[in-house]
Amino acid sequence: MHTTDGPVATLAGLLRTHGAMLATAESCTGGMIAAACTDLAGSSEWFERGFVSYSNEAKHDLLGVPMALIADHGAVSEPVAHAMAEGAVARSRAQCAVAVTGVAGPGGGTAAKPVGTVWFGWHVGGVTHTECMRFDGDRAAVRQATVEHALQRLVALLSEGP
Repeated sequence: MHTTDGPVATLAGLLRTHGAMLATAESCTGGMIAAACTDLAGSSEWFERGFVSYSNEAKHDLLGVPMALIADHGAVSEPVAHAMAEGAVARSRAQCAVAVTGVAGPGGGTAAKPVGTVWFGWHVGGVTHTECMRFDGDRAAVRQATVEHALQRLVALLSEGP
């Protein structure tokens, strides 16, 4: 059993209740959130699509993130996570989205954005929420923690209702 099985089942029920579809916009997780969602049988009822936007160009081309935003703030930033979440909804048939952009490691970290830094964006009920987290561990641990946090916070936001 995966550690994401519980949150995904809960998420499925909430999205069905809201009559909403989900899109994912993933950079550092490379599609792991979409994979966790689609591991659940029947996910086609609530999972609309996933965007793997690993490069800056993909964030721009697939999600409409302005290149100037990436140049000004960096790919791993609040404005980019926010734009990714909104772009996922705008460029899909989904009403909800989760976006992640981070430094999974082992390289690529800086003093300002050390390895394990991940920016999240969630678009729920017409509102976009963002949060920065810092996860410890190796690349696999950072990516798994990112998936778990993305799903748990999405469940929490959907549970709050309109």
